[in-house]
Amino acid sequence: MPEGPEIRRAADRVQQQIGEREIDAAWFAFPELAEQAASLVGARVTRVDTWGKAMLIRFSDRRVLYSHNQLYGVWKQHDADQPPDTKRTLRVRLTAQGRSASLYSASDISLWHEDNLAQHPFLSRLGPDLLSQEVTAGDVQQRLNLKQFHKRSLGALLLDQGLVAGLGNYLRSEILFFAQLSPKTRPIDLSPGQQQMLAKCIIETTLQTYQTAGITNCDAWIKQAKVAGEPRSQWRFAVFDRAGLQCHRCGEVIQRIMVGSRRLYLCPRCQPS
Repeated sequence: MPEGPEIRRAADRVQQQIGEREIDAAWFAFPELAEQAASLVGARVTRVDTWGKAMLIRFSDRRVLYSHNQLYGVWKQHDADQPPDTKRTLRVRLTAQGRSASLYSASDISLWHEDNLAQHPFLSRLGPDLLSQEVTAGDVQQRLNLKQFHKRSLGALLLDQGLVAGLGNYLRSEILFFAQLSPKTRPIDLSPGQQQMLAKCIIETTLQTYQTAGITNCDAWIKQAKVAGEPRSQWRFAVFDRAGLQCHRCGEVIQRIMVGSRRLYLCPRCQPS
């Protein structure tokens, strides 16, 4: 499933395609939305942002189109008279001034008024979005110390969208590696300095991934990995998907374990239990 940075980049592309433009035509596959399609004509797309792994297209009449790509959904941008050649199932199409943004294969789609958006059953459970909202390391550290989070192992907690929204499996491994923490560690076990470092890594790793289109690794280690012949699927990461390879930092062999039924990669020397 795409993680927060991938959805934020997709939102940027939709923003570039139809943002600040008035809707000329709207089409929805689902009957409950199709009934409202005509009412969107003339509304201006004021902003396209994200909340975790959900995309929010905001209109000038204060309505918001919520969509979640889940595993297979994808947005495509195209000229209105040249739809993409794809076997995917069209779910949503918004057209503005000859430009279209089309959502394929997703099924979690709904239209809300922004005053009621906080009542959405998925969004209401989310923590702050690191890429669309103003979130500081201090904010994240404060959340780590909340009663519902501070005694949970980091390996499980970093996948809980209630902590912060948008983290997923590869970000979990990378954040813990850069923070030099074991997935078994709990926030309550950390010193204030360790908590600060973890909070900083959560924000900076997510931001870098967004800015670099999926690269979490640092330049020096990327060069090192390329010299060793690693493919992009490996050199883009510091530890994720690098089981059996040497740790860039200390040379120990990277291990793969299962945490919460999902794979997690770590360096046993840099991240001791």
